[in-house]
Amino acid sequence: MSSDATTNAPPPVDALAATLKRTELQHSASSIPGREIVQVLTEIPAGVESGWHMHPGEEVGYIIAGTVEMMIQGRPTLTLRAGDPFLMPPRTPHNALDVGPETGLMLSTYIVEVGQPLAAFTG
Repeated sequence: MSSDATTNAPPPVDALAATLKRTELQHSASSIPGREIVQVLTEIPAGVESGWHMHPGEEVGYIIAGTVEMMIQGRPTLTLRAGDPFLMPPRTPHNALDVGPETGLMLSTYIVEVGQPLAAFTG
């Protein structure tokens, strides 16, 4: 984990950390006022889902390994495989399920509101 010296804000609390293995790779201030950039590597074991949640900003993601079903409220479910990108709009409820057989790995970059939890469960 690395932090940029330009921000003194503590890392946001991440509701998903209790469910999935999440490693913060970088965290720094953004050039967009009131926003920060957080990059996270998430491991989702086969058969495990994140739970319905949302983020206080955009999530730009990429599947490194595995097959993940991305359920997005009001949209068709996406089946994402290694090499597939995805973009999640701010505050959009979604749920990720690793369908196996291997552990899914996702690299996500969040452009989020400063001081807000990186992820919050929606129900």
